[in-house]
Amino acid sequence: MGAVRETVDYRKKNGVVRNDFVNLLLQLQQNGQVDPDHDSPDKGKEVSHSPDTDFTLTDELLAAQCLVFFVAGFETSSTTMSFCIHELAVNPHIQDRLRDEVDSVLSKHGGQVTYEAVHEMSYLDMVVAETLRKYPPLTELDRICTVAYTIPGSNVKIEEGTKLIIPVYAIHHDPKYYPDPEKFDPERFTEEQKASRHHFVYLPFGEGPRICIGMRFGLIQTKLGIASLVSKFIFSATSKTPAKLQMDPKATVASAVGGINVRITART
Repeated sequence: MGAVRETVDYRKKNGVVRNDFVNLLLQLQQNGQVDPDHDSPDKGKEVSHSPDTDFTLTDELLAAQCLVFFVAGFETSSTTMSFCIHELAVNPHIQDRLRDEVDSVLSKHGGQVTYEAVHEMSYLDMVVAETLRKYPPLTELDRICTVAYTIPGSNVKIEEGTKLIIPVYAIHHDPKYYPDPEKFDPERFTEEQKASRHHFVYLPFGEGPRICIGMRFGLIQTKLGIASLVSKFIFSATSKTPAKLQMDPKATVASAVGGINVRITART
């Protein structure tokens, strides 16, 4: 609350306008709507509001949106990068293969880690996907049943309105879908392997109409981070690096007890 209030007060007092998330929220709070983009066909048009959807964006609600944006857009991506770095440190052969791909692609893009370059890194995509499989940032999903449903092969009926918990971590570690689930194996995410599994046994971003709104943003942010780091540094295990991380059962976002411990060496 303090950080948001300080930012909002400063911008209002000094007339600061930035093209960012806070500015969009301030527009909503002050004008009841977000200004159209300069090239939008709606620019200059009056926007009508439905009485059923009008609400007041209080300072508390504004701060809440910032918190969600921070947790969903920053914490999950940094957590995924941390777990990926751990696995690269304890699996040097995977790290070497990934670095070879990163070096090869970057050499065609003037050494710049760009959006286009990252999309050419197929093995990077597999490494990140396996990281999210083994360490899904949200270990469970909360849902509400909207239509009465009987579980196939049983007489168990889920009534409409029932609150459900989808155990993402358990599904991702079920040997029926992922043999030897504790092994970090990016090869699980070749096109052939993905096609051989049921679509809904991989849920790092959820699925359906409530799928994570920031999925593409989170993935590209994570891939850009990993590609940049692998191109500049070498990660190796130390005496404090466990072969298997112990997960904190009380953490809201997946977290390892004792944190991530690896040695980081600049490439020469």
